[in-house]
Amino acid sequence: MTVNLLDYDAAGLTAWFAEQGEKPFRAKQVLRWVHRSGVADFNAMTDLAKSLRDKLLQRAVVAPPAVVSDKISDDGTRKFLIDVGNGNAVESVFIPEDERGTLCISTQAGCALDCAFCSTGKQGFNRNLTVGEIIGQLWQANKALGAVHGNERVISNVVLMGMGEPLANYENTVTALHLMLDDNAYGLSRRRVTVSTSGLVPVIDRLREDCPVALAVSLHAPNDALRDQLVPINQKYPLQQLLAACQRYLTKAPRDFITFEYTMLAGVNDSDAQARELLALVRDVPCKFNLIPFNPFPGSPFRRSPADRVRRFGEILLQGGIVTTTRKTRGDDIDAACGQLAGQVQDKTRRRLERIIPVQESSE
Repeated sequence: MTVNLLDYDAAGLTAWFAEQGEKPFRAKQVLRWVHRSGVADFNAMTDLAKSLRDKLLQRAVVAPPAVVSDKISDDGTRKFLIDVGNGNAVESVFIPEDERGTLCISTQAGCALDCAFCSTGKQGFNRNLTVGEIIGQLWQANKALGAVHGNERVISNVVLMGMGEPLANYENTVTALHLMLDDNAYGLSRRRVTVSTSGLVPVIDRLREDCPVALAVSLHAPNDALRDQLVPINQKYPLQQLLAACQRYLTKAPRDFITFEYTMLAGVNDSDAQARELLALVRDVPCKFNLIPFNPFPGSPFRRSPADRVRRFGEILLQGGIVTTTRKTRGDDIDAACGQLAGQVQDKTRRRLERIIPVQESSE
């Protein structure tokens, strides 16, 4: 059986090489070739013995998902449409800035969580992405940006904020995280890799133990009644449970705060009173807020909050002692802005979330 080596982190690749009768150090060699140098041709891995290269040619491939399209925005943002088979495609976005380059990665074909204001969720859900399809987005972006063969790193930060709920595809997400952090692969800092979640409380606890990286939580509402409507998973894990999980996460997190994402919806969640309600809600959680101007999509009933309303909302949070930023809208001319990623999804959603998101309840 031929395996895709992009599906393995260091531990998995070491185990696979052992099954082939090879020494553990071979895993490090191959990780460097595949991920540092972006090499998919085993014959080009010149420090491997000819016998091993022949074995790899017979038993393995390095097969990233194909890039279907590559669009560049007027502001330099770059959106990749990635083919993941059977009529499905996902999107990843590279955002260049003066001091960093951030790649936003997808973890599922579609999303089952059906957040009211998100274009991805309105397409439904098809399946979880494999490790190779998740890390393959980083692999392909590095190739497209020329960041291989020892060239200067272009992608300094990775955020799992694209299509899908990363913690609903837990095992594959964590294996991909291991590769991002591995010095023999991408060598990213835990502080520069961020997982965004809508609030799967037991899985936040698992991530804290297994692979703590920076955490962003899609909050979007100051109370359960509104969040139940905007973020339906709140009906299973309400705000007090979610905030308690955030406090537990900080005991092992690489950053000393949680980032709360808050999409600004005109007349829905953007009043002065709601800003003050937010302050009371998160008073015991070290955090910062990232206010996100809503990015409209066809069929959405929501409108973007006016700029002066966003500014006033942020001022109230700042006056309450919480660091608050407003996200720049980047790439909206190529539908690459936050909340606009849609790709192509053959919907197989079963709206009973426990079928799609099997999680073990936390003992805490």
